Amino acid sequence: KFNDDELAIFRRRQVGLIYKFYNLIPILNVEENITLPLKLDNRNIDKQRLDELIKVLGLEERRTHLPNELSGGQQKRIALAITLLKPCDLLLLDEPTSSLDPQMKKEVLELISKLKDYNMTIIVVSHELNFVKDFSSRIIFLDNKTIISDDTVKGTFSSENEIIKNFLKDIN
Repeated sequence: KFNDDELAIFRRRQVGLIYKFYNLIPILNVEENITLPLKLDNRNIDKQRLDELIKVLGLEERRTHLPNELSGGQQKRIALAITLLKPCDLLLLDEPTSSLDPQMKKEVLELISKLKDYNMTIIVVSHELNFVKDFSSRIIFLDNKTIISDDTVKGTFSSENEIIKNFLKDIN
């Protein structure tokens, strides 16, 4: 059990979370949306890191645009930038490609793959099996909120478990 101080540190410093739906402030531009959480926490903004993230995420030309002027993939990248601007050890992604067209889906998956270079643990909830297969080092398979497998990628995709076999068959 964590005390309040430990929970505050856990929430603010160690864990980044990107939900399936991202809530950007419609009247703030890209840069303002990215920096707002740090400003609200009275934290300094590392301008060099901000510029690097905006460049890596392909948002340089959109820096002053409002959310309604952006595609779903660009909005998803803003959510990533918000999370990555604060250093974190653990990044949680909930269906990062939901509601994206095929091109945006591809761009977001490529971007997430690049995040491996940031030396953090990344947990992805996804039905994108090809991405999961290429990206993951380990797969935890859930059925009705119960872990039924915690295995390597190879072990999961060659599992003899009927639930996993049926799921993989249905998805492919």
